Amino acid sequence: MFDASIRRIIDAPLNTAGRRLAALGVSADTVTITGFVLGMAGCALIVADAPLLALAVIGLSRLADGLDGAVARASQPSDFGGFLDIVLDFIFYGAVPLAFAIAAPEANALAAAVLLLSYFANGSTFLAYAIMAEKRGLETRAQGVKSLYYLAGLAEGTETIAVIVLFCLFPDAFVWIAYGYALVCFASAAARIAMAYQALR
Repeated sequence: MFDASIRRIIDAPLNTAGRRLAALGVSADTVTITGFVLGMAGCALIVADAPLLALAVIGLSRLADGLDGAVARASQPSDFGGFLDIVLDFIFYGAVPLAFAIAAPEANALAAAVLLLSYFANGSTFLAYAIMAEKRGLETRAQGVKSLYYLAGLAEGTETIAVIVLFCLFPDAFVWIAYGYALVCFASAAARIAMAYQALR
């Protein structure tokens, strides 16, 4: 929901940093993989009951996730780079609730499972629409320059990161935050289905 607005704020500094990294010979794929490794390290820290330290590491991970596209635009964008970015983002987002479930299975496992189901619903509408949009030659730059076209939704990257921050700041409230965000994700998926129905009939 807020991705397009956030992009207008962060794109300029990210693009500046991206040009500098590209000039140093750093590839976009390297930045993507570095961000993913940091994200997985953050998840390991959640399992180790160190959520605040996890939040710091995850913050660096998400900074790298923002920088990889900027590096690509400053050097040589590739379809594989866009593919890798999306795939590793989805794995990371799913790993966070899994980490909280492992950390406290009796308290968190059911809520984590419901949240993961909502991620499947939201993610499948996101990716399925992108496939249809590519087939029809649809394009947009509302969320910045991206490797694929997708419909905006209530639950996008910005909202998911905000929820991860809440999880780490208030781990004892994981269950209620997870259920609440699952409702938002299901609503986002339903809205995308309705919009796709109008656009793709």
